[in-house]
Amino acid sequence: VQLQASGGGLVQAGDSLRLSCAASGTLRNYVVSWFRQAPGKEREFVAGMRWNGGITYYKDSVRGRFAISRDIAKNTISLQMDSLQPDDTAAYYCAASSRVITSTIRTPSSYYYWGQGTQVTVSS
Repeated sequence: VQLQASGGGLVQAGDSLRLSCAASGTLRNYVVSWFRQAPGKEREFVAGMRWNGGITYYKDSVRGRFAISRDIAKNTISLQMDSLQPDDTAAYYCAASSRVITSTIRTPSSYYYWGQGTQVTVSS
């Protein structure tokens, strides 16, 4: 599976952005998630979805502002980000794995397919 992330940019606080992650292969039985990494910080989980059934998971600080969704026909997973804040500034990565269990969904090492990062910068 190859993943291609897109949609980052420079916005002001309170604005919205939509990130997309297009997959080259089937995502059936996969968990697909978004992570982010700010300079000098560890990569952290943002949101994830089980492709089968669409169960979603969120980092507490983005719940209610971010929404992860999938387009089965386009084999794409998206992250709608509303009410962006400067603390959301980071490189955002999509990742996929067929071996993730619920207790490890937030752990980067659980994923073995990664897209390239897309930069999100939120100015105050």
